[in-house]
Amino acid sequence: MSRRAMLAGGSTVVAAAAVGVAFGRRERHVPGPVGTVGLFDIDAASELLPPTPLHHTTGPQSIAFDDQGRLYSLQVMQNGIRLPDERRTMSGKARRLAGDMCVTAHRHRDAAPQHMYLRGFGHGISMGVEPSGTGPQLWVESDADERTGYGRAVARIPFRNDTVLDSASLAVRHHRPLPRSHRIHPAVDVAANRLLVSHRAGDAHRYTTYALDEFLSGSYRPLADLRNLALRKGETLQGCAVHKDLVYQLTGTPYTETGGDNPPSAGGNTFVSAIDMRSGKTVGRRKVSVAPHLPFREPEGLAVRPVPDQALCVAFSVTSGGRRRLAVYACPS
Repeated sequence: MSRRAMLAGGSTVVAAAAVGVAFGRRERHVPGPVGTVGLFDIDAASELLPPTPLHHTTGPQSIAFDDQGRLYSLQVMQNGIRLPDERRTMSGKARRLAGDMCVTAHRHRDAAPQHMYLRGFGHGISMGVEPSGTGPQLWVESDADERTGYGRAVARIPFRNDTVLDSASLAVRHHRPLPRSHRIHPAVDVAANRLLVSHRAGDAHRYTTYALDEFLSGSYRPLADLRNLALRKGETLQGCAVHKDLVYQLTGTPYTETGGDNPPSAGGNTFVSAIDMRSGKTVGRRKVSVAPHLPFREPEGLAVRPVPDQALCVAFSVTSGGRRRLAVYACPS
């Protein structure tokens, strides 16, 4: 079973509507060309990043881009790592339950990647990057529940190369807009000044959006609160992104053997869906058919790249050379 299969539970479709402040005058949704989900052409996806190793050998969990188009990725720390202030090495399972992650920053094609450790933060299903005068600020889940390894809060932290940051540090401000929810993880649309919080409330998976500046000030008044009707029974959530009035959602599982339920010959079961934040309705869904040849091919992250050419980017975890690698494909607008 995929480590995220629990996210698919309880997703039976029921009637629901958006709650909170509307984003403006509602307009009738006009479907785009075949292959288009929301504003992006899923069928026209092309390789942005070939299978590339991250700082650790574990698979990627999520990706995000800064305002310069630079790529950041999150992964759970691998087995057998001992950081300078730790007394012993830890197993991969212990790292997962502790919520210990590693951020890899892919700065430029010809520059060596940078990295940063986040201890006690979560699993990293989605993330965001916000520019600032002091450098990139990462939006991540935080305050990991040690029973599950998933976050119970949201935090905005500076990226600092070759450093270790603990979730319990006084320098980390934990935002708890949904204290009764769990498996919380964020995404941001800086241009639209919006923060998306994906979370589970009881058996239901929900998306709640906020004004970014208000959220930072500690005012957690939702712009919209949606029950996720796009998550079908049995599907595994693998990432989300927010762009303009739409939430984009990635689902799927890794390839199985030939006799399994997701063999390579079927081209995978990865789907991108779009949800209108103003109505809560699913306004698009498309299978991601790019690069069916990838070994293992587990969808692991979704993000909008703002520049140089706006695109919705789908990340895959692939297996090569005895380790997991990150491959990213861009769906143009």
